[in-house]
Amino acid sequence: MFLFENGAVEFIWPWCALFLLLPVVVRLLPPREHSVQALRVPFFQRIAALPQTGLTAAKHTKSLIAVGLVWSLIVLAAMRPQWVGDPVELPVSGRSVMLAVDLSGSMKEKDLELSGEAVSRLAVVKAVLRPFIERRKGDRLGLILFGDQAYLQTPLTFDRKTLWQMLEEAELGLAGQRTAIGNAIGLAVKRMKDLPDREKVMVLLTDGQNTAGEVSPEDAGRMAKETGLRIHTIGVGADEAWVRSYFGKQKINPSAELDEAMLEELASLTGGSYFRARSTEELEKIYALIDKIEPVEKEKEVYRPRQALFVWPLGFVVLTLGLWFVVLMLRN
Repeated sequence: MFLFENGAVEFIWPWCALFLLLPVVVRLLPPREHSVQALRVPFFQRIAALPQTGLTAAKHTKSLIAVGLVWSLIVLAAMRPQWVGDPVELPVSGRSVMLAVDLSGSMKEKDLELSGEAVSRLAVVKAVLRPFIERRKGDRLGLILFGDQAYLQTPLTFDRKTLWQMLEEAELGLAGQRTAIGNAIGLAVKRMKDLPDREKVMVLLTDGQNTAGEVSPEDAGRMAKETGLRIHTIGVGADEAWVRSYFGKQKINPSAELDEAMLEELASLTGGSYFRARSTEELEKIYALIDKIEPVEKEKEVYRPRQALFVWPLGFVVLTLGLWFVVLMLRN
């Protein structure tokens, strides 16, 4: 194998290189003994004195070089050279993970911190989901955004970069102000019902309770169980926050509307787990834990593109022999 910057050249039948020595072996073989009938010619001296019209030493050397080059190219083609490109990672068929993110009005609550600064819940979710998405190599990922209704923002895909961009472009209120959790689960069931049971997972994140939609979370959970969709639910939002009022600062619970009982029931019914994220750090740990619960089981598959090269030396041989034949025809 010969290595280059963008790939390598290797031979399928390298043993054919031994044929390069065949002309030398034939040359070294002893001549066959055979009888020659001598003819006595009285004018032999005059025949010997005639000018020689055979090949000169220089022409003979050039002919040997040309024949040797043609033979070398034939052997090179027989060795089946091929160009092997750099390894290309192929997507593998691992789990199908549908991410469902709440975009209702309550996700604008700034009760979580990111890098020491109070930011909205949605901003924290985006920041934490990015590394999670990058880690899920080999999985197909999809994205559902839900508010008053549920919308399939990104179908299941191996393109993690596009999915992240679609999540990054999501804005509060894009899907309405209320929360249709049942519709989000129903949409995931519809998109994933034909996939193998052990390979389909939904990770649903919300900060409230079901206040909209045509399908109740209980009915949607039963449909998910029947189709083998495993749901991990995450309740996000701090338990305590201080707000200013006419009576000074007061401590409130900004997650009072979070329906933890419903989220726990959904997870339990479908074989998933319920997690509570009261801070950015807890949310990061939750997604890391989901990585362990739903590991990427299959190893990467690598493909190296190959291109046959034997046609080049073989084509040069055919072209050379063709030109030589044409020259002989013109001389005659």
